[in-house]
Amino acid sequence: MKAYAAILALLGAGMAACTNPFAPAEVSRQGDAPILGDQTTIEGVFQNFRFAYVFRDTLTYGRLLDRSFAFVYRNYDEGVDVTWGRDEDMLATAGLFSAAQQLDLVWNDIIAADGDTVVQTIARGFTLTITLSPTDVIRANGRVNLRLERPNRTAPWRIVRWRDESNFF
Repeated sequence: MKAYAAILALLGAGMAACTNPFAPAEVSRQGDAPILGDQTTIEGVFQNFRFAYVFRDTLTYGRLLDRSFAFVYRNYDEGVDVTWGRDEDMLATAGLFSAAQQLDLVWNDIIAADGDTVVQTIARGFTLTITLSPTDVIRANGRVNLRLERPNRTAPWRIVRWRDESNFF
């Protein structure tokens, strides 16, 4: 009977130590402010973008992108702009999130903003640090030009177009 109780105690301790790999890790909160931003505001979009990168959360990242999303960057070697859609971007981002040990995204000043309550174009500086291993750290600095849209002023903003102007590509 004592052996049976000891086995149950070990199983219970083992189960208590396990974490669900499909559940997000508990994230500390700052005061009463939620970690995720209100995506009906432009600042909430940038807050959620940073959250998605720092916590490598593809679900939050995917909620930022419109179905018609296009990512554009300049291939300077070939002298052409390269564009891919939402599906390709989600795959590339998931690959980045799984390859990196740590990501840190810092949004710098908004350089330019233009638009109204349902369409906005934002140019903003950023610094991205990608830690693949302790000896393999990549730093990208630059600017994003984002076109955000929403169907009405109470709906969440979605990124429709992201033109990357960084030193990463």
